Amino acid sequence: MSDVYFLRLFYLSKPYGGPQKDKTRINTAIRAKELRVVGPEGENLGVLQLADALKAAEERSLDLIEISPNAEPPVAKIMDYGKYRYQTSRKAREVKAKSHVTETKSVQVKIGTGEHDQQLKAKRIAEWLDEGHRVKVDLFLWGRYKYMEEGFLKERLERFLKIIPVDYKVADPIKKGPKGYTTTLERLPGAQKLSALRPAAKATEAKPVEKRDAPAKATKKKSLEDFLESGMV
Repeated sequence: MSDVYFLRLFYLSKPYGGPQKDKTRINTAIRAKELRVVGPEGENLGVLQLADALKAAEERSLDLIEISPNAEPPVAKIMDYGKYRYQTSRKAREVKAKSHVTETKSVQVKIGTGEHDQQLKAKRIAEWLDEGHRVKVDLFLWGRYKYMEEGFLKERLERFLKIIPVDYKVADPIKKGPKGYTTTLERLPGAQKLSALRPAAKATEAKPVEKRDAPAKATKKKSLEDFLESGMV
């Protein structure tokens, strides 16, 4: 075998400084005595003894990579190891990007929750629905609120659901739970995403507002005079 090939084997077999995540066996690290070998262009070279497979890789100045160690016999491919790692890493990223884990998120509201907090919770629910998650919304009851009329409590929860800024469907209707009333929401298929609604909102915010500095000062002055006349200042 050439000096270049031995040098390639030395560097590829040399352990990394940290933990090695890629456990793919290559070249002399392969333990199987015979392999089904695939050529660099995808051609089937048949079942070869390990020594013959290594020789075939060396003749092409490439690596012998065990790609299916659990097959009978194991399958190996002749190709550049750096290119192989790049391809497998890219495929893993593509699979991860396409896969989506759906979770059930939870949001809790109370009868005394302020309007600002309700808006923030509704926006967060919209974002979760946008991402494809289910959202469980709980109206938490404590003390005397537990004994209020059922229709009134359901109406309060329904009122909160109406401020969620995306379309959704009710996967689990409102029902009484151990801590109050609860319902589960899902994103409505084909519904417009929250991100598509934001440009319109920004355009509204960017609308020029008429300046009213002078009247404001006059109001402030009048208010101060009122305080002086009343003896509060």
